[in-house]
Amino acid sequence: MDSCAPSIVPTGSESVTQGSYEPELAHGPHRIRGLSHPHQLTLRGIPVMCSACDARRDWLLINRGRDVWVRCRCGHQWLEPEIRRADYDAMIATPESITYPTIEQAMLALGFDGSFASVYLP
Repeated sequence: MDSCAPSIVPTGSESVTQGSYEPELAHGPHRIRGLSHPHQLTLRGIPVMCSACDARRDWLLINRGRDVWVRCRCGHQWLEPEIRRADYDAMIATPESITYPTIEQAMLALGFDGSFASVYLP
């Protein structure tokens, strides 16, 4: 991901105990959102496949501005020009999500940091 990319991910919030830190929600063109996509992803009739480990499902889609990146559980990530911002917005099933202070913490919490390389989660 960009080294200059800001470090705030999905919208929404989870319950927060009193006195704990609550990150400011990101707004505007520089916010970063993440969406877990456990199923196979097909673009123009062709299944998406990770070039690093040959995975065919279980993706993290990361949106920043008009760009959408696809991240595999092995940690490999690429910009996917075939997925537009409107496509990403249409995939969001519920407005409820968890907010993480940084994209790195989101990837770690969701298992997209490379720890689950070659493992499909149910």
